[in-house]
Amino acid sequence: MTEQNQQTKNQAQPPNPKLPVGTPYIEPDPDPIRIYVACLAAYNNGELHGAWIDVEDEDTILEEVQTILKSSPIPDAEEWAIHDHEGFEGAEIGEYTSFSRVVQIAEFIQNCDGFGGKLLSHFNEDIEDAEKALENYSGEYGSLAAYAESLTDESTEIPENLRLYIDYEKMGRDMELGGDVFTIETGYKEIHIFWCH
Repeated sequence: MTEQNQQTKNQAQPPNPKLPVGTPYIEPDPDPIRIYVACLAAYNNGELHGAWIDVEDEDTILEEVQTILKSSPIPDAEEWAIHDHEGFEGAEIGEYTSFSRVVQIAEFIQNCDGFGGKLLSHFNEDIEDAEKALENYSGEYGSLAAYAESLTDESTEIPENLRLYIDYEKMGRDMELGGDVFTIETGYKEIHIFWCH
């Protein structure tokens, strides 16, 4: 078998042996946004009965909750609660958060590329304030110092012989402490910067 044929064969083989040969592989969502809804009648009687539900739209969630309640080991179950959640990146979801609110938060997070939940948390789950902050989003940087240097380079021409004397760390720290910017950290050297005006 030639090297090219071997590569083609390897690409066509799906990682899941149950899929037909030639099926393109689609990477699963690494962090799906979902909630675990439990039947309270079962829970209050010492039984765990519930299911994970992907957060897509309110109607789908309601249908799945009805399925959970109908299949409850306790007859005529009517009450439910959200007992867990995944993929909300730090945004707060309570036991009785409405499904419309859960969907609204999930949509915001999906539109923010990895920092939406933390941005919502920064604004105490106020979506309007978080959306306003997006209008003043400056981007992702390795540090506040890197942002200060980039901002300085864009707005001022500094002679090379003076560059070594500029303290970008202090500039960045002063911007944050002075209330000009706030940051959302999503990982090592992953800082999202927002202007406060």
